[in-house]
Amino acid sequence: MNLYVYTDGSCKGNPGKGGYAYTIYDEFGELLVKASGTERETTNNKMELSAAIEALRCVVKNYTSVLTPNTIIIYSDSSYLVNCFNENWIQKWESNGWKTYKKEDVLNKEFWEVLYELVKKTGAVFEKLPRKDERIKEVDREARLASINLR
Repeated sequence: MNLYVYTDGSCKGNPGKGGYAYTIYDEFGELLVKASGTERETTNNKMELSAAIEALRCVVKNYTSVLTPNTIIIYSDSSYLVNCFNENWIQKWESNGWKTYKKEDVLNKEFWEVLYELVKKTGAVFEKLPRKDERIKEVDREARLASINLR
């Protein structure tokens, strides 16, 4: 079974009130899961990462029996998220003790560590989609609503 995951994060102010959202579809286009969450004081990048983390946690909890490499595709409009995996930044960071090539600490390390373990466990791969994609627009709306509705 293939799973198609759409993620997005939003932040009202940076830092500020944040929201994330994800949807998971099966290979037939059937919506399996739609979820969102909030954080009171966060950044847009943290919310982008949170969306992917929470989506993969959902996959691990509910679909472990169908997991094989490259059967989970995470779609995002975040270059920060997608490029980290597709350009192998994350492997380099981990092998360098979570330092960048400039020997600086990796920002949001605690999020990246969790996400990287989930990616290793699930075999998920990442693809960048433009913001005009309908499913990306849908999770963007949900993420923004989550951040706006945070009290």
